[in-house]
Amino acid sequence: MSPDLVEQLGNQIGANGLPYTIPIHPNLVHITLGLFIVGIAFDIVGVLFPLEKPVFKLLAIPATRSNFFDVGWYNVVGATIVTFFTVAAGFYEMLLAQPPADVKSAWGLSAMETMIWHGVGGVFLLAMMVGMTVWRGFQRFLWRRDRAQQVQWSYIGAGLLIFALLFVHGTLGAHLAGEFGVHNTADRLLRMGQDPNMVLR
Repeated sequence: MSPDLVEQLGNQIGANGLPYTIPIHPNLVHITLGLFIVGIAFDIVGVLFPLEKPVFKLLAIPATRSNFFDVGWYNVVGATIVTFFTVAAGFYEMLLAQPPADVKSAWGLSAMETMIWHGVGGVFLLAMMVGMTVWRGFQRFLWRRDRAQQVQWSYIGAGLLIFALLFVHGTLGAHLAGEFGVHNTADRLLRMGQDPNMVLR
């Protein structure tokens, strides 16, 4: 690669080390998390609806059990669709990362080990979300469509297990940004000897 091309490419990469200003992956991660958590939470409310019904009645909230299951279904579907883009953006941005090799995370992992675990975990979580969506679809449209409780307790349990895995996986991502400075504007600016507070205003 010619030195001119390297310099030209270097000029196109911003403070985050990406060819665009703001990293895409962390923003999509929060959409994925929000949709999935809301989806499972509304299914939990739907499952527990008989216990909550007096409260809704007391507060004059016109709620039906099927509405909670509708919200749960559409949010889980949305989370799965967004997660394909989240994982794709994550891999693209990891390929452009240049983390320090001599730093260890709070968990004792190097940057490369953290990226590998985070990447493999992302694909694993995507597969689990696809599985949950398919499972949820079978419950909604075939197995339990004539029942008041649209989801099984085992589905709720699996959703709560995925919450725990999302926490662990998100912590690995936080280590990449916070401890290794991967696509973290403030960290990169500090390494270049600049004040992030002045540059980012």
